[in-house]
Amino acid sequence: MEEGIAIRAENICKSFGEGDSYIEVIKNASFTIHKGELIALIAPSGGGKTTLLMMIGCVEEPSSGKIWLGDKQVFADKWLTRETRKIRREKIGFIFQAHYLIPFLNIIDNLTLLPQANKTDDKTARAKARELLKYFDIAEKEKAMPSQLSGGQNQRVAIARALVNEPQIILADEPTAALDMQRSVDVVKMLKQIALEQKVAIIMVTHDERMLPYCDRIMKIEDKTTIFEEQQLQKNSTHSD
Repeated sequence: MEEGIAIRAENICKSFGEGDSYIEVIKNASFTIHKGELIALIAPSGGGKTTLLMMIGCVEEPSSGKIWLGDKQVFADKWLTRETRKIRREKIGFIFQAHYLIPFLNIIDNLTLLPQANKTDDKTARAKARELLKYFDIAEKEKAMPSQLSGGQNQRVAIARALVNEPQIILADEPTAALDMQRSVDVVKMLKQIALEQKVAIIMVTHDERMLPYCDRIMKIEDKTTIFEEQQLQKNSTHSD
């Protein structure tokens, strides 16, 4: 695969049910996403955005098609490995609308949970977690509980958690939906900075058209397949609010 490609999909299809209950959600979706890109994924409600995200993230199995993550093909009409959970742990970070932090763990323990599950020693995991908390300007909150942080701070922690295993890909499902306008802009700018600095490919599902100028490209689901808008928007992403 061409160097610099983070995700490639060819003719991805997804359907549910049979007979009268048969529903086709995604049909022959093909796209390529490069390292360092922040992609906005948009579609009408129920248009298949989350389904597509979950297929890329090796959570939902496509009905057919092919998927490459980096230089490794992971799907060709079936999973090419039984270790899809390992792929998710090692290559993919997830961010959701809700932060889903574990309420009875403090912030640094929330961040070190996944690295420790990947057999990273505690000292190394905590060093990486502290580095990320400093990056997101919340280092002083490492001993705080999620209930003691604001919504914006908890979302920063959730983004840090997605980065703690140094993934190649981040999949963000409406990460700003619960935030006000300014906090939403701050989060999207943060994602753009992460994509550029760490060469991570980020796909962000959003309903908020105000976030689109901060993204590199817009991928739409139309007629159950994916298309990219030709307009390149990164020129607008550097302006400040």
